[in-house]
Amino acid sequence: MESFDIHKGLVAPMDRANVDTDQIIPKQFLKSIRRTGFGDNLFDAWRYLDEGDMGKTLNERQLNPDFVLNAARYQGASILIARDNFGCGSSREHAVWALMEYGFRCVIAPSFADIFSTNSANNGLLLVVLAADEIDALFERVQARGFELEVDLQRQCVTADDGASWRFDIGRQHKQRLLSGLDDIGLSLECEAAIRAFEQQHRQRAPWVFQT
Repeated sequence: MESFDIHKGLVAPMDRANVDTDQIIPKQFLKSIRRTGFGDNLFDAWRYLDEGDMGKTLNERQLNPDFVLNAARYQGASILIARDNFGCGSSREHAVWALMEYGFRCVIAPSFADIFSTNSANNGLLLVVLAADEIDALFERVQARGFELEVDLQRQCVTADDGASWRFDIGRQHKQRLLSGLDDIGLSLECEAAIRAFEQQHRQRAPWVFQT
């Protein structure tokens, strides 16, 4: 997965609490286990006026002009600010895939659902938890004008373009995985030599296990 160190990007606001994974990527789009092809259907029921289905192209869809991500000022946003319990609902990993394929590298909120947090860590999406009053301050800034944030994972700091900054906590292991760009498979492959040595020793100790 792509590593995360410092990212600076345009901010988009999602001023709703309890945004669940079915709202992030509706169930009718879960017909593929590939990690691509979901960005166009991110927040589908809110983003479009017509009903979405697999196979429809963007040219066939009717954009909802009142949905925040369709506003011209937020085009190209790569940082999303949200409210409490973002990513609740089902365990579908597709929700993270859709957010990342749309272009988001970081989501900032007061809290996240546990399974969504795990899926994000496994795919390189940084989740930043800030206090509710700090999130309020970000919403005030982004609603007053379009603005950018710099998210520095190494320093664990979010900095606005007006100089204001907020620190965030993150688990040491989670932080290192994102900095290194290592998912579960990547972490396992770091121990490849030890795994091969164990397999060789196991073949010698219990050859009957490998007989066909």
